Amino acid sequence: MRFDVFTIFPSMFTGFLNESILKRAQQAGLIQIALHDIRAWATDKHRTVDDTPYGGGPGMVMMAPPIVHAVESVLGDALATTPIVILSPSGELFTQQVARELVQYPRLALICGRYEGIDDRVRIILQARELSIGDYVLTGGELAAAVVIDVVSRLVPGVIDPESLAEESHSSGLLEYPQYTRPPIFRGLAVPEILLSGHHAKIAEWRRMMALCRTKARRPELLERASLTPRDHQLLQQCPPDPFAHLGSIVKETTERGSSATD
Repeated sequence: MRFDVFTIFPSMFTGFLNESILKRAQQAGLIQIALHDIRAWATDKHRTVDDTPYGGGPGMVMMAPPIVHAVESVLGDALATTPIVILSPSGELFTQQVARELVQYPRLALICGRYEGIDDRVRIILQARELSIGDYVLTGGELAAAVVIDVVSRLVPGVIDPESLAEESHSSGLLEYPQYTRPPIFRGLAVPEILLSGHHAKIAEWRRMMALCRTKARRPELLERASLTPRDHQLLQQCPPDPFAHLGSIVKETTERGSSATD
């Protein structure tokens, strides 16, 4: 999959795109990320891309011509088939479901706004979709674009082990159950015994209940949209009073701090 990012600060992406999973995915040819400086399409000697808003008001607005010309020039014949996204706090909420929609395309264009926003004619001319990563305002769309790239890239076949995607938060409409690893006891907190039992069916049901309980406590609105079975409703009735508390036992430490058993 190819991502075309339009920004006036392309260097903001350098470190992020050259680390960890995204770096390996690019090296493997699974994803391609192209950064385009909108100022390259400005027509004056100062490479101006913003101006004062019509109607008055504070701040500056990003001008339509440089952005439209940049996107049309880069996409070319692919303009009609490539989803174009403007990152904006006034856009629809970017969710895992939206990411699943976008990953179906071989190419995605992301436009990063700045200042007081982008001339709305950009959205109209390019038939762009506005997306927001949350109910807050960033200094620009670059961080939001990076989030979209990261989330969508994880869904590109081969980037992440499919089994890792199957049970994580939002994959089934619920938050993920709590995870544990070695050591079995750390600072008096023991891993829940069920996870050490080797009983796979009981472990699966415990994890399902914890996912349901976490979602009920933290994001109850997700339950309204989730596909719940009669057994799920029974498990919800068994949620602990405090789903945020440690779910294992509290163990009195008898070994010295720093031992493999506790710390």
